[in-house]
Amino acid sequence: MRPEAAATRRPRTDDGIRLAFGEVRHRRLRPVEHAFRYRSLLLRLPMHRLDTLVPATRWLGIDRPAPLSFRRTDHGDGIDPVRWVRMLLAEAGVVADGELWLHTYPRVLGYTFKPVSFWFCHHADGRLTAIVAEVNNTFGERHAYLLAGPDRGEIRAGQELVATKVMSVSPFCSTVGHYRFRFHDNGQRCIARIDYDDTGGPLLVTSVSGVFEPADARHCLRALVAYPWFSLRVITAIHWQALRLWLKSVPWMRNVDTPPETVSR
Repeated sequence: MRPEAAATRRPRTDDGIRLAFGEVRHRRLRPVEHAFRYRSLLLRLPMHRLDTLVPATRWLGIDRPAPLSFRRTDHGDGIDPVRWVRMLLAEAGVVADGELWLHTYPRVLGYTFKPVSFWFCHHADGRLTAIVAEVNNTFGERHAYLLAGPDRGEIRAGQELVATKVMSVSPFCSTVGHYRFRFHDNGQRCIARIDYDDTGGPLLVTSVSGVFEPADARHCLRALVAYPWFSLRVITAIHWQALRLWLKSVPWMRNVDTPPETVSR
């Protein structure tokens, strides 16, 4: 290789990108109990540095084809998700001018389905001041729930954050009620708990958890070996569990249309 070519090649660094190996747990409490859990794979990205990110391995691509990849068009307004989240925070009066960390499902072999992704939005002094939960359903609809602490202050670990449900996710649940979110993230392990209450009280208890590892070649290969059809399995599992609920005679709900607003504050 010519020395001048080596000098102009951009150095490769993980820049804070992480993979989280963990599981999804889901339990329905009524009219019959129904529970399941699956192994899960999350990608953690420092979105405040998105334009300068260079993954440590070619097994992971940012806005380019790779066995594991991330595309900014999968989030927010589908054009510039970082600007999108900054704008909605500003419109809600939340000061989050610091780090933005996105926890989401990666594309695996070019395909993905993301039931929920979380934006962790920090103040310049490091305080967590907002979390944006992007929810997708199998009908191609997306809604974002902006979660903030009291008086737009710091969100503490394990603090309960409530959002009114407005978009249908499952035909076996109504759009009436609210979500209760709780988050724990110490930089080594993350847990997001999302419970759903309808007019009858608690109905669903769910969680997404994972242990962070560097997104280097070894861990990307581990992900591909352990979860070769991860994205396809996510969408398949959703329909399989729906079939099981139908076989258990769980009532099918007729839900109202999704409201035109794409963000709830």
